Amino acid sequence: MALVEREHIDERPGPLSEATAGDFIALLKPRVMSLVVFTAFVGMLLAPASPHPFLAVIAMLAIAVGAGASGALNMWYDADIDRVMARTANRPVPRGRVAPGEALGFGLVLSVLSVMTLGLMANWLAASLLAFTIFFYVVVYTMWLKRSTPQNIVIGGAAGALPPMIGWAAVAGTVTVESLVLFLIIFLWTPPHFWALALFKSGDYARAGIPMMPNVAGERHTKRQIFAYSLAVAVSGVLPAALGFASLAYGVLAAALGGAFVWYAWRVLRLEDGDRAMRPAKALFGFSLVYLFAIFAALLVDGLASLLGA
Repeated sequence: MALVEREHIDERPGPLSEATAGDFIALLKPRVMSLVVFTAFVGMLLAPASPHPFLAVIAMLAIAVGAGASGALNMWYDADIDRVMARTANRPVPRGRVAPGEALGFGLVLSVLSVMTLGLMANWLAASLLAFTIFFYVVVYTMWLKRSTPQNIVIGGAAGALPPMIGWAAVAGTVTVESLVLFLIIFLWTPPHFWALALFKSGDYARAGIPMMPNVAGERHTKRQIFAYSLAVAVSGVLPAALGFASLAYGVLAAALGGAFVWYAWRVLRLEDGDRAMRPAKALFGFSLVYLFAIFAALLVDGLASLLGA
């Protein structure tokens, strides 16, 4: 598949845009940021340590700002393809509400601020993981993988899976098997979540020249991959209970949620090639968001119950 060359964006000094505060907030990708903050908070709560509440709040703010910085840098670099995709065309940079240079500077300043704050207020292991997450998302995923391989989501998913590990490290000062399991849940969840989206947004990705799995390998192969990863997601979800850092009640709920995930993926697998409605893919995409929130909410409740019962 021939890829569209990235358009040159003139970043020479010029008059500043008339961007509003809302435009800069949009650069932070608030919905993505909220998920990052939530999963990082769960990682922090489950860690075997009790940080000072003030330091915990500052650490969470630093992680949130780092996530927002990644979003701003992603929108700066991807302005050319965002402009031709229906679901991203109204973002601040392609619409001209924020100048590319402003988005770049905003993202870089927030990146440095977030990493330095987390290092000084928590520890430098957590700060290093945050810096790596920003680098991986912006440079490895956005600048390289996204435009070059249909495995972009698989490899690039590591960036979105790191926040609970960062939260854990910010409190415990180390990385453990438990934090790796939290990473694994999100890492395995990412491909079926985004490939379901790619099935019913394949036209958007084709116009932008992004080699998403349906456009490169076809719908049938994509649906098989979705189902295979969904099985792995279902297994990973029960690992916290199997490894003993979550309760049996959590394990039962995670198994039920995993079974539902597999059922939605099975409906996608049975979907006829060329079906334009793509209702099963849309249903899986929606449920995948519910699944991830529910899994981490259950871990949060489980962790709080353990603290209160201790």
